[in-house]
Amino acid sequence: MAIQTPSPSLDPARLDDLSATLRGPLFRPGDHAYDDARKVFNAMIDRRPAAIVRAAGAEDVQRTVTFARANNLPVSVKGGGHNVAGSAVSDGGLMLDCSSMSLVQVDGERRVAVAGAGALLADLDYATQQFGLATPLGVVSVTGIAGLTLGGGIGWLNGKHGLACDNVLSAEIVTADGNLVTANPEGHTDLYWAIRGGGGNFGAVTSFTYRLHPVGPVLAGGFSFPAERTREILQFYPGFAAGCPDELSMSASLGRDESGRPVFGVGICWSGKHTEADIALRPLRDLGPTADSVAATAYSALQSAHDDGFPSGRNHYWKSCFVTDLTDAAIDTLLQFAIEMPSPVSAIGMQQLHGLAARVDPSATAFPHRRSQSELLILAQWADTAETERNVGWARAFFEAMRPFAAGGVYVNDLGEEGEGRVRDAYGANYDRLAAVKATYDPTNLFRSNQNIRPSV
Repeated sequence: MAIQTPSPSLDPARLDDLSATLRGPLFRPGDHAYDDARKVFNAMIDRRPAAIVRAAGAEDVQRTVTFARANNLPVSVKGGGHNVAGSAVSDGGLMLDCSSMSLVQVDGERRVAVAGAGALLADLDYATQQFGLATPLGVVSVTGIAGLTLGGGIGWLNGKHGLACDNVLSAEIVTADGNLVTANPEGHTDLYWAIRGGGGNFGAVTSFTYRLHPVGPVLAGGFSFPAERTREILQFYPGFAAGCPDELSMSASLGRDESGRPVFGVGICWSGKHTEADIALRPLRDLGPTADSVAATAYSALQSAHDDGFPSGRNHYWKSCFVTDLTDAAIDTLLQFAIEMPSPVSAIGMQQLHGLAARVDPSATAFPHRRSQSELLILAQWADTAETERNVGWARAFFEAMRPFAAGGVYVNDLGEEGEGRVRDAYGANYDRLAAVKATYDPTNLFRSNQNIRPSV
């Protein structure tokens, strides 16, 4: 079947008819709420949909998808709007804003949570922590659960409990034909496989059912090391990360001190017995950190600790790859670009993927990057638009310089608009199977405002 192309114009009367069937509001260009509704956290994204539907429930999603298909309008879906590529909003398309669908229901006895597609990490964490439970999510609490989970979901519990997608028991999804289906191990199993790492390619998820785990206060905080030992710490860290226990998950960072020298820090979450943490953390403490802030911390407090580093309204340009080791040449490159970083609010991060998340068979879910490694995230962030070329140029040059040391693949949740080759890198060996599932559930590529998988012919 041919891929749909957007119609050149849309009769306003058709939108009137759609609006009359919805419980939630519909916004058009010129409406008071339109500009606010189309905003996402990345200020570089300035797109204008033909209309925005703020869905009040699954029925609104079904009606909107059916309307979009009938009028040849591509559908974009916004949960939290925290995707750096801005795929929640597209020019001339129909945007589904699920932010009102944020209800979270927890069954503490069964250790299960059902969360609406518009919920943020903070919403799900707050609800589950009332029962001393949690499910693995990301590391910034204002992120939407839907986009995070659909792309995999690497976070502080990945070593002990896997990725967010590994803990999805079931999902309700509106597919391109407007039907609401349940994908789980008993039904629509191909779709259930695909949404756990394949992104938003297969429909609009309306709710997720998650497996929960007992998670009380964790040991969290970080270590900072003296600038004169940065190279030594960088040589030590990959081996330590590869051999650490499942209960220890880490996210390292490389920045500059006040004198412009590169400095290395390690953020940690210990989710095991507190009495067992000292042995696991001793190698880091033996390196002589200048600061050690590790302490018992409420899990929800850890989840929101990095929110200030990702404020709305700034410009963002990210580049990402996986690394398993750091050669001397790789360390030289990291140190060089840390010194040259043009914006003081930019960052160089290394988020660890290990333990249980790394031991899952790469074909068991659509998320293929199952090995012990770290995601190197080059996060260029700046406020002044006059500095755009300089910051984007730094991130691109840094990424190209690190390519020889990359392990292959890219985390789809941190991928910008980088072309089909990088999209294939994100889905790896699972791409062809994903394309076949796409052909079954979205043969005309209605859902293409994403890291798009074209339906196989």
